[in-house]
Amino acid sequence: MRYLFAWRELDAIIAPVRNPILKLCKMEVVMNARWVSSLVILVLFGSIPAAAGPVRFEKVVVDKTFRAEGVAVGDVNHDGKLDILSGDVWYAAPRWEMHEVRKVGTYDGTKGYSNCFANFAQDVNGDGWVDSIVIGMPDGPCLWYENPKNKTGHWKERTVVGSACNETPIFFDLLGNGKPVLIFAVRPKGQMAWFGIPGDLEGLWDMNIIAVGPDAPGTKKYSHGLGAGDVNGDGRNDVLVKEGWWRAPGKRTRSNWKFHPANLGEDCANVLVYDVDDDGDSDVITNSAHKYGIWWFEQLDNAEFKQHVISEKYSQPHAIILADVNRDGVKDLVTGKRHFAHQGKDPGGHDPAMLYWFELRRPKSGAPEFILHEIDDDSGVGTQFEVVDMNADGKLDIVTSNKKGVYVFLQKS
Repeated sequence: MRYLFAWRELDAIIAPVRNPILKLCKMEVVMNARWVSSLVILVLFGSIPAAAGPVRFEKVVVDKTFRAEGVAVGDVNHDGKLDILSGDVWYAAPRWEMHEVRKVGTYDGTKGYSNCFANFAQDVNGDGWVDSIVIGMPDGPCLWYENPKNKTGHWKERTVVGSACNETPIFFDLLGNGKPVLIFAVRPKGQMAWFGIPGDLEGLWDMNIIAVGPDAPGTKKYSHGLGAGDVNGDGRNDVLVKEGWWRAPGKRTRSNWKFHPANLGEDCANVLVYDVDDDGDSDVITNSAHKYGIWWFEQLDNAEFKQHVISEKYSQPHAIILADVNRDGVKDLVTGKRHFAHQGKDPGGHDPAMLYWFELRRPKSGAPEFILHEIDDDSGVGTQFEVVDMNADGKLDIVTSNKKGVYVFLQKS
């Protein structure tokens, strides 16, 4: 069905050849037909991204209990299916049976928080089994849990570092080698750092200091706004906070990267880097953590940034992800409300827990457009979530965990 329109157009162009009155136009028609045929072939073989149909999602309730505000995915039990990790527990696909990673806590989202602000999946020890990295409340320890390889009991716990700050610590391919690393601030010195897996797995991880401090920008206990990406187009991923960005040196283990001040708006959560307007340089996208607003910052010729509003419709979009949802070759934005981030005390705190995405369109003339598509009004996101193809059908799905519970949204377009 995807190519039905193209074939109809081809037939419409060739059809006049059968009409004797238009025989003189035959040469032009044939040339047009050849052009359309070439276009169809390009779409069929992927040289031009084929636009997908309308995007819709099927909501799957994994657990209605508040487990965590971070979530990860990985094949925990080696059955070839992606499972879900959510702080204290993990869920086995496809029935989502719950298993304990560590002692399971009881959390009341109307009064407080869980012990997981972020959850990342990584094969830490290189044994071929995915492990779990968990960051609890800001300035608490970052821990990793070794996968027991289908054995019963809790997973062995080890410490990455004793202090992990920022409300949005990130796990990003900073080195450009396909292997994400942890990036966040540490206290009490107020340093920004990235962490490598140590040779001795029983010890703390190798801390590579990006900003020595003391109290470098974005390194407070609850600092809002952290991200990574190639800001200046030199092929290396830089590290950003709302106050500016650190330029990555050639040797990423070098201490104290050069800081470039920039005004990237108010308190936010993620700081994303993407060429929004397709002009060849990197722009920045941020999202309000506890108020209203999602913005993009256009990079100008003088290396300054001009702020544009994407949306101010929904409150507390405390986590946001760049992903090509509709498979048109352009990355879109997926986000949602962090339900009861401060127990309903934030602006819009009692509004519906929305989950939604923005389709990025680039008209031939005029500014980029962000088209809002609502997905759900009773789930939202936490402080971190995942957009990944959960069922290997070639379409991106969404996995969330927050005070509303744990959910999977399977794309059915």
